[in-house]
Amino acid sequence: MARGTVFKYGDNVDTDVIIPARYLNAPSPEELAKHCMEDIDASYATSVKPGDIVVGGWNFGCGSSREHAPMAIQASGAACVIAASFARIFYRNAINIGFPILECPEAAEAIQNGDTVSVDFSTGKIVDETTGQTFQAAAFPPFIEEIIRHGGLLPYLKARQDG
Repeated sequence: MARGTVFKYGDNVDTDVIIPARYLNAPSPEELAKHCMEDIDASYATSVKPGDIVVGGWNFGCGSSREHAPMAIQASGAACVIAASFARIFYRNAINIGFPILECPEAAEAIQNGDTVSVDFSTGKIVDETTGQTFQAAAFPPFIEEIIRHGGLLPYLKARQDG
């Protein structure tokens, strides 16, 4: 479950905008977070609070296949990304690091910047508490829920091996 303020962006937000290439050598996810979205929203990194939610349009996370993009958003404190659609490699990278993302075109269109939104990851239910609108994204399949719950693919696989 997540609840936070929305930071909304448009279509085709690419990985170079999420985390500009000039910061890819940053020594930690926390350092990446300081520069997250700075080329599209200079105030994001200093305004985002733990639990806030990023909303994007179509093809969110397009561009290069770097894992740094979902990692920077996650390290910034955002609880999840809701978008109309995701570039497949961004989707996979987000799941690999245990960062929840939800595809829901209706929510991505209707939710506005600054709205308060809650998300139930187990059901896919998204509620815009500002407007009262409810949206339904697909819930994660059980194996993806487990990957997210363990904090990423590698911790999930280690737990399975140890378990």
